[in-house]
Amino acid sequence: MINIEDGHYATYEFDGWREYSELKSLMVDDDADDWISAVNFDLQIPRIVRLLRYDRLPKSAVKFNRRNIFLRDEHRCQYCGQQFSAQRLSLDHVLPRSRGGPTTWENIVCGVGANVRKGGRTPSSPHGAAENPAKPNRNPVISRQLDDVRYHCWRSFLPGHGD
Repeated sequence: MINIEDGHYATYEFDGWREYSELKSLMVDDDADDWISAVNFDLQIPRIVRLLRYDRLPKSAVKFNRRNIFLRDEHRCQYCGQQFSAQRLSLDHVLPRSRGGPTTWENIVCGVGANVRKGGRTPSSPHGAAENPAKPNRNPVISRQLDDVRYHCWRSFLPGHGD
């Protein structure tokens, strides 16, 4: 486990992390940290865990689903630019299915009532999509979590996100 202490990275084995957690639980009352309770002790959940060996690399394919499209588009209607809750947003084919538009990362965007207003028009028509949609390089959930102060320590380990 890796922890940032005074701007420096400190590496711990499990027993050392357990001792660190016990001391921290006695000294600091901090709601920013997450904890798990074992039978005989409380353990701070580390933000960074370093793997020394593994059998294979995990799959890095980003799943094509509604939640990830909303996160990719930052919950913004791609036609008006305003942010909305997931309940108000719908998915829209930029090139309509009626004109052979596929259901892919590159042809689906967030919209609010866009299907009714846009109808069968294409992006070159008035009120076309504001962004060129693309498949994200990494899971949008991870990018969203990087905005949370608790996970800034990850940035040093991800390409393109160093502080």
